Amino acid sequence: MNRFLMVLILLVSFVPASFAVQPDEVLDDPALEQRARDISAGLRCLVCQNQSIDDSDADLARDLRIVVRERLVAGDSNDEVVEFVVARYGEFVLLKPTFSGHNLILWIAAPLVFVIGLVIVFAVSLRQKRVTSDATLTSEEAKMLAELAESEPDHGNENQTSGKPTD
Repeated sequence: MNRFLMVLILLVSFVPASFAVQPDEVLDDPALEQRARDISAGLRCLVCQNQSIDDSDADLARDLRIVVRERLVAGDSNDEVVEFVVARYGEFVLLKPTFSGHNLILWIAAPLVFVIGLVIVFAVSLRQKRVTSDATLTSEEAKMLAELAESEPDHGNENQTSGKPTD
């Protein structure tokens, strides 16, 4: 049974990823089809939101794939096709957003939060080191603690030496 499972896992790992592109969408010209695939890989499916339109089975993704191919057949460059789709659906359709003024906060926020987190961790670790280094007892305090420990009767051992169960 164990061998069967290993063989099955091996076979599944070599299965190529299937794309959602239907045979009727594929262009006759291999160069145009490759351009369409390259563009489609960078466009987000607006229904699935975490897949490219090339990988999505949603109807809207199919429509976008067809639009991309129509624009390429019409003679548009790759950039013109992307600009057309972005003009129609907004920058959200790009899986990799561009760096521009209106989304500057998105590009700066993650590194800024990371740096702030590092500063906080560093500050807390420094404070923790100071607290632990200040926690050492002076010789007078150690002597007083030893005297207190000797003068206190050991209540825990009295119950166990008498043989009586404790409540």
